[in-house]
Amino acid sequence: MRNIQEELTNTLKLLKLEWETDLQEYRRKVLNASIAAKKEEGVCWYPVQLKTSKHRLGDHLIVELERFDTGRSHSFQSGKSVSIFTTADFNNVSNMRISGVINQVKKDTMTVTLSQDSLPDWAFQTRIGVDLLFDEASYREMESAMKSVIQSEKGRLGAFKQILLGEKSPEFGPIEPLEVEGLNESQNQALGLVVATKDVAVIHGPPGTGKTTTLVASIVETLKSVSQVMVTAPSNAAVDLLVEKLVTQGIKTLRIGHPARVDEQILAQTLDAKIAQHESYKDLKRVKKSVDELRKLASKYKRNYGQEERMQKRRMLDEVARARDEAAQLEDYIVYDIFQETQVVACTLVGAAHSMLDGRKFPVVFIDEAAQGLEPAVWIPVQKAQKVVMAGDHCQLPPTIKSYEAAQGGLAETLFEKVIKRKPSASHMLNVQYRMPELIAGFSSDFFYRRDLHAAPNTRYHFLDEAEPVLEFIDTAGSGFAEQTEEETFSTFNPEEAKFCLGQLESLIKRIGIAKIKTAAWNIGLIAPYKAQVRKFNELLFESYNYPNLRSFSELLTIDSIDGFQGQERDIILLSLVRSNTKNEIGFLSDTRRMNVALTRAKRKLIVVGDSATLSAHPFYHAYIDYVESHGCYHSVYEYLG
Repeated sequence: MRNIQEELTNTLKLLKLEWETDLQEYRRKVLNASIAAKKEEGVCWYPVQLKTSKHRLGDHLIVELERFDTGRSHSFQSGKSVSIFTTADFNNVSNMRISGVINQVKKDTMTVTLSQDSLPDWAFQTRIGVDLLFDEASYREMESAMKSVIQSEKGRLGAFKQILLGEKSPEFGPIEPLEVEGLNESQNQALGLVVATKDVAVIHGPPGTGKTTTLVASIVETLKSVSQVMVTAPSNAAVDLLVEKLVTQGIKTLRIGHPARVDEQILAQTLDAKIAQHESYKDLKRVKKSVDELRKLASKYKRNYGQEERMQKRRMLDEVARARDEAAQLEDYIVYDIFQETQVVACTLVGAAHSMLDGRKFPVVFIDEAAQGLEPAVWIPVQKAQKVVMAGDHCQLPPTIKSYEAAQGGLAETLFEKVIKRKPSASHMLNVQYRMPELIAGFSSDFFYRRDLHAAPNTRYHFLDEAEPVLEFIDTAGSGFAEQTEEETFSTFNPEEAKFCLGQLESLIKRIGIAKIKTAAWNIGLIAPYKAQVRKFNELLFESYNYPNLRSFSELLTIDSIDGFQGQERDIILLSLVRSNTKNEIGFLSDTRRMNVALTRAKRKLIVVGDSATLSAHPFYHAYIDYVESHGCYHSVYEYLG
């Protein structure tokens, strides 16, 4: 094995390459581009209208913005930093931008928490827009973590470097069989591994196997022997989900992070909220108010005043300083008290570098969705750990990497994946899934999970109707459904296949019955590997009247890319594979982990539409077509055209 110091140094070099690539892409898309070009790239909303503004906990100002140019795809999402700007020409206005963080994006509205507590006058006129900002801080924290790991020789971080990268074996105590109520045998075995390890444990959770349930049970079990742990994940959404589940278990949880990046439902778990609820908060407000009043009084003294006034001002300024110290001490006490009461400190991977956590160590650090975190990001919370527990699935989507060179150089391989490969004794795979009928899950079980992923008994009842097959592959070979390329984005789409897919869902709704589907509240996912195909679906569905039944289900219908569906499920999934050409080119469909995600989202019915002539040159798709044929799930598009 290559020397781990060289490996870590190379990872740092690849991180810097990714950083530079990301920054160059940002400059191209945002800094040096016109508003029209930025809109095409999906990094600008313009024009937008200010709908509402309100103050939330901690006096943060939240605004709701609505765009006029509806339907256009974009890269805005919860947790991203943005800048609100105006194109109006105002005199005597020096700052024409306001920075903020996105709380939520829903269709054509966006809520943003601002970095200031009031809005300038120009924000109330209509010629304003929103730009996406570059996230420099995350890269700086990852770089700092990598340098710390490289330099570490002794102590716990030095040991983790040896253990996690494979040069030293992890240690375990006796692995006792556990029987926690509500967990199956495989989940209890994973729990036993977590309790027994002294260094690292990995919970490998394929789709639908209850990975989060097992992780939460592991946290609850661990808190029986330690007073406080850290829980992290790459995304704010994943952290918030864990916090929500822990709070329902009665676990005292503190969510660290910018309030805008926290889901509305768990705001009460944030530090701002807990400070406001603390019994000493009234005293803190009183002291802060006296600071403001004394400062205002002191400011009344102008330059031309005598000795007595000068002494009076000095006494007031001394009193301001004393009151400030009192406020700081009181705030420190409140924060200390909150941390003392906290059982779980929850944050994102990068959020583990928050100043509130400086110098803090945890007996156990839990990392969820670890297979989606860049290695440099995962090292940030590892630095604070005595023991590490990771959960995830490296057979699903890896982290998003913008530099092809960095990905090929090894940045695409996560620390989670390295531990599973190099120290298999530290990992356990959950092998019972509760989402899909065996027929839907069977191919993924064969191809990705050594045929060891089994369907739970409840999945036998996961169907729409006993006469309706749960799995169909519809082959478009020879149909003339040809792929095209968007001029602006170079993304691939297939308009005829898109029309066919919408028609299939329309027919399915009619066949099963609108009343039955609505009564059962079955939801539908229409997914594709390419954003251009997602745009085509939206255009066809909402700009024509050819699919009345499907339009009536808009509240139960989600149209998105495969990447946008990781971690989600729907009762009905229709997957459009898009690619159809004479050169057998399939682009990033060759990343089979992406397809593993796509093929494992459906609970009751999965329809896959694709061109076998183009796809089957790749061994994965050849094997999949063999699988559907052997189970009687293969159909030609000609069976439906007429």
